[in-house]
Amino acid sequence: MPTCAHPLASSNNPCHPFVASIDLATLSADATDLPLPPDGRLLLFAYPEDFGELTDMGNVVYVPAGAAVEERDKEGWAWFANDDEYQEVFAQFPQETLRATVDVSLPYHYWVEIPEEPRWVPLPGHPRSEELAAVWAETHDDIASSGRLRLGGYADQEAVDTDPVGTAMTCALKEAAAGRREPVSDDLADWVLLAEWGPWIDGLEGATVHWSIQRTDLAARRFERAFTTVFRNP
Repeated sequence: MPTCAHPLASSNNPCHPFVASIDLATLSADATDLPLPPDGRLLLFAYPEDFGELTDMGNVVYVPAGAAVEERDKEGWAWFANDDEYQEVFAQFPQETLRATVDVSLPYHYWVEIPEEPRWVPLPGHPRSEELAAVWAETHDDIASSGRLRLGGYADQEAVDTDPVGTAMTCALKEAAAGRREPVSDDLADWVLLAEWGPWIDGLEGATVHWSIQRTDLAARRFERAFTTVFRNP
């Protein structure tokens, strides 16, 4: 299970590599289960590795429609830009244009870590979550398509048994307790998966990035409060 640490950058100066720009105006209102803004762009940043003490491994930036923007050096700002391994990984980031499709999503995961005893509980609203996840795992390939980047829904099975949103909540709670971020809810029902990315990068096979956010922050468009975790299933 990953550990937690201080966020590495402010929302206005993300120091992680750029992953994707999503034109929200191209999405229909019912394309996801998220109350996303009707226009503008959502920028996702992340590095697809779990560094242990550096858990918050990404950023989310919302650029409203009509906002003044300027292009910047895609590498000169990164905190590990001069690292050879970073360069090899970043060179493999997908560069193709994203095409949106709408698909079904059900829970693959059945456990959630919580700060107090009993430490592990079923997914909220799914008391038989283990059985549900098993059935979905058997039928998914015949029903739903797959893609590298997903918005909303439930996390992919690559993160194994534990819901990555619960992991993000636990880490954010530890950050708040240490005074390194504003207080957050300890109720998983108040959290949601914003996006998930499976980069399929040589040397980091099995790495999946999850951007999670509190529902209240999403509604208020406080995307800088999203928490980014990376799960690697080698």
